[in-house]
Amino acid sequence: QVQLVESGGGLVQAGDSLRLSCVASGDITCIGPMGWVRQVPGKGRELVASRTGNGRPYYADSAEGRFTISMSRDDAKKILYLEMNSLTPEDTAVYFCKAVPEGSWCGHDDYWGQGIQVTVSS
Repeated sequence: QVQLVESGGGLVQAGDSLRLSCVASGDITCIGPMGWVRQVPGKGRELVASRTGNGRPYYADSAEGRFTISMSRDDAKKILYLEMNSLTPEDTAVYFCKAVPEGSWCGHDDYWGQGIQVTVSS
């Protein structure tokens, strides 16, 4: 019903910036709040940032002041962005785009992208 595809990851140096994008397509009426989750091997997933369409965005303490989440949409898709500045090696992780289903016809499981690697070298 909903597909999420991330892009924009890669290898950067400490202090650099990077912008991740997530294109949500399919039945976009099913898409509620969206966010970015990251995972480091051997550790749990961390919600980095999230937002609803018009609500105040949420940022993890580790992202506050450095990352900005934003969203755009048209009739066919929603695009979620994560602008990451002043990156540090601690930001190295696989970043996933996530959407919460909204609507009784949409199922109960969250939608996830395939994940994209961000590597920050020191």
